[in-house]
Amino acid sequence: MLSLIPKALTLSLSSRTTTRLILIPLPLKPVASRPMSTQRMFQLKLDPLTGNSEWVVIEENEDVPESSQEPLLATTSYLDMLNDSYRNRAYRLAIDKMITKSCHVLDIGAGTGLLSMMAARAMGSSDSTTSLNTKGMVTACESYLPMVKLMKKVLHVNGMGRNIKVINKRSDELEVGVDIDSRADILVSEILDSELLGEGLIPTLQHAHDRLLVENPLTVPYRATTYGQLVESTFLWKLHDLYNNEAKALDGIHLVPPGMDSILHVKSQQYAMHCDAITKEIKLLSEPFKIFEFDFWKRPDSHGETELQIKSTDDGRVHAVVSWWVLQLDREGTIFYSTAPRWISLPIHKSTGNWCDHWKQCVWFIPGKGMSICKGEELLFHALHTETSVSYELKSQIPITDERQHNLNGKDFQLALPPERIAIYGDGEWRLSMVMAMRNALQGRVQPLCVVADDSVFLTICVARLSKTAHVLSLLPGLGDKGAQYLRTVADPNCFSIDRVEILQKGKKCLTMDDTQQKKVDLLIGEPYYFGNDGMLPWQNLRFWKERSKLDPVLSKEVIIMPFKGILKACAIFCPDIWNSRRSLSKIEGFDHAVVNTSLGACGDLPAPKEGPCLPFFTWQCGEIKKLSNVFTVMEFDFSKPISPCQGKVQVEFTEPGLCHGFALWVDWVLDSENSIVISTGPDKRYWKQGVKLMAKPVAVGFKEFGRTDLCSSTLVEASFDPSNGELNVQHTFS
Repeated sequence: MLSLIPKALTLSLSSRTTTRLILIPLPLKPVASRPMSTQRMFQLKLDPLTGNSEWVVIEENEDVPESSQEPLLATTSYLDMLNDSYRNRAYRLAIDKMITKSCHVLDIGAGTGLLSMMAARAMGSSDSTTSLNTKGMVTACESYLPMVKLMKKVLHVNGMGRNIKVINKRSDELEVGVDIDSRADILVSEILDSELLGEGLIPTLQHAHDRLLVENPLTVPYRATTYGQLVESTFLWKLHDLYNNEAKALDGIHLVPPGMDSILHVKSQQYAMHCDAITKEIKLLSEPFKIFEFDFWKRPDSHGETELQIKSTDDGRVHAVVSWWVLQLDREGTIFYSTAPRWISLPIHKSTGNWCDHWKQCVWFIPGKGMSICKGEELLFHALHTETSVSYELKSQIPITDERQHNLNGKDFQLALPPERIAIYGDGEWRLSMVMAMRNALQGRVQPLCVVADDSVFLTICVARLSKTAHVLSLLPGLGDKGAQYLRTVADPNCFSIDRVEILQKGKKCLTMDDTQQKKVDLLIGEPYYFGNDGMLPWQNLRFWKERSKLDPVLSKEVIIMPFKGILKACAIFCPDIWNSRRSLSKIEGFDHAVVNTSLGACGDLPAPKEGPCLPFFTWQCGEIKKLSNVFTVMEFDFSKPISPCQGKVQVEFTEPGLCHGFALWVDWVLDSENSIVISTGPDKRYWKQGVKLMAKPVAVGFKEFGRTDLCSSTLVEASFDPSNGELNVQHTFS
């Protein structure tokens, strides 16, 4: 193993998702407005069952609206970040070391004010000693109004309200002489995502150095360095190479026809992933190599590039570049934090109890089948960064004669889908199930009218190809014109006339008999898949049921609906890593944060009847996890009837002893009325996210044969689904 940390290391730390503001089902799109002396923010609220959105106004002097059963901030990654003890300690050590006298400290992206309070304490400030002055002061800049409200509560509880000036603006809106009296001597910040640059690190630092900081300021962090490693992984290959994977399906459907290799692809970007979860499926093909270095203490360049000669360490096929970063927090190089995978030799990875979801490794896919290499061969690695992203290119110095060439920068039309959707479309088992169900549904039908209710280009092509007389009306609510253009492009290679495929007019809210030429719908189908909803909870794909209900007036009496029903499945799980990352907060490096627990949806010491929210996770990436019960059915959703409230109750016996931290929940889609074709999206299906319902406190469980009276042997699980807002309420009683 190769250590990438200098010998002077005294502290090493952990791993986070791409952005800290991920609101589900309330995607964050704040727009700031500042009339007169008050402040206002508009929060975009999304209805997951309709796809409709509305603006919610948040005023400075009002509490954050919590119209749903979950607090507004409960589905962000703030809580996970604050539970990262390695991160917190590293920043505290660096700030204590850096700040030794009164000065002006600027905290950009202050969040709950943790770093600001560390800085104020390092200067010996408290409400009882000194008030704000320009020689010894901290300015906390935070643009997100709900977090500003929370920060002020935290500062008040910790007696720091008078010594930290809170400004609700973007840092590039700050002006010396207007918002702050003088340029800052020290910058503390944590505006990093898994890729490092995605939260606007470079433009933020540029503006700060130009307008807000003294010349040659001190900064925490001091420097960030990105590293990479070439890997072979069939799993990673399947996440992006649809052309070669669907070739093995032999069903005649060509989502990526020959000669159109990039028409349906993943975006050329880095994807955040817990690569430790696939360690056994990865073959390392190079030593780790340094890519870029970013110094916080000086103004960064907007663009940069580098070329490296990488020597392969083994024979294989390069499918991806796995990358991570190392943060040097102090100038002397004694305090570090790393997001490296565990196969890299770092002291932090001797601790197994600090799994975090707010920072992960990143994966960059090598196009097509990847690049075949031999041990000792040298490859040319080219890296480029913009203000907000990093991209790579890998070239062999041996002429390529038997590899397909891939051009993802061509002028031809391209449709980009998420990696997991690409992998699903390339999965032979999934395709076989869909084609079989469609073939059965179309059997004996002449000139059927088929409506594809979701964004499934696969099902649109499948129906048009299987039935030469079918008329297909595809709604494509998310893909829209791009989806329509894609279908027109691939029609000929898939042997169907585009004249038989119609896309619902953009902006039309509901299908009417005028749209169907007064003909009733014979088949209503969906995967279901809604473009842009990849971060949603599994049952929020019940939007298909909502659409089916809206279409009820145009459905024939003999209509076939696919899927026929959904089954909410669950199992009890031992998941200490997820639970610890979402546990309630008390003191963080000496600062009381208990006041934020309810707002951030923490599990633990919450006031009754408050509970933590259900959150979407790829559970297979969630560190240590184990099933404690058999899979059980909670309730069923019957799509043959209009949408309605649903309830379910089941007594669950535990099959394994251990601590129960919560439940994993997902939907199995039954495609036909005979219940013979089922698409499962459970934990063993790695292309789908499951919902995780965490308990307030873990419960020791076991089965009766153990004979222990202190173990709960079963639990009663009750759930209800509310079609008015798409929320699923899950309750449990242990016995």
